[in-house]
Amino acid sequence: MPKVTKKTLNCRGRLVDLATPAVMGILNITPDSFFANSRVSVEMTLATAERMLHEGATFLDIGGYSTRPGAADVSPDEEADRVLPVITAILENFPNALISIDTFRASVARQAVDSGASLINDVSGGTLDPAMFGTVAGLGVPYILMHMRGTPQTMQSMATYTNVTTEVIDELAIRLAELRSLGQKDIILDPGFGFAKTPTQNFEMLSHLQNFNLFEEPVLVGLSRKTTIWKTLNISADEALNGTTVLNTVALHKGASILRVHDVREAVEAVKLTGQLTFFFNQYLR
Repeated sequence: MPKVTKKTLNCRGRLVDLATPAVMGILNITPDSFFANSRVSVEMTLATAERMLHEGATFLDIGGYSTRPGAADVSPDEEADRVLPVITAILENFPNALISIDTFRASVARQAVDSGASLINDVSGGTLDPAMFGTVAGLGVPYILMHMRGTPQTMQSMATYTNVTTEVIDELAIRLAELRSLGQKDIILDPGFGFAKTPTQNFEMLSHLQNFNLFEEPVLVGLSRKTTIWKTLNISADEALNGTTVLNTVALHKGASILRVHDVREAVEAVKLTGQLTFFFNQYLR
């Protein structure tokens, strides 16, 4: 498994070691996310969070705005009203939990960090809110820089590339340089599987995932139960766990440092088994 130069994240004074890849569990506080089982209310949140943490999740990713293709728009106030009580409830019951706020809005990100979130996960890579990069740099928490074109409502019409991997890398490089110029220390890169990419483009990009390690930053992969899997297999999202595990295993072999998933236990098992295989492979090369 390729190594990235950056192996730690500073999450509010707590160092997270990514030498062993981490798993991020998804908690969608929305009524319309594409995978129904990931939608949770405040009442359901604590049990789901407890299960994910018990199964080995390093991070819990809380989102109040569905970014599935064609999702309805939600106001910043409504988004904040959805996620802030959940963040507070989780940290009251699990004070050591590391919470990621899944938002492209600087105002929601700031409120979430003020409520205890430790990371910001921005699907737009700073393109949908000009205040995001300055806010992130000021807050001093790790930032997940994802590649996307357009908005959740328009992105699928913008999946036009000559070479998807090269163009995504080039576009991320511009955003990454801007973030670094503002003094942002901890940055995680997300190629944005499924965001302004077709299933074919997603497979092409996954096959070249190791190229993203040129930035020497951790790489997050979010393929869990996505269209790329269930349309290819002619099944439903509910049936896409096995396919998710297969592609997560490929991603781990190509250098992924974080897997963002709906199913934590299975992802943790993939990390452990892949790690054992890599260990013995490296022993053989010595």
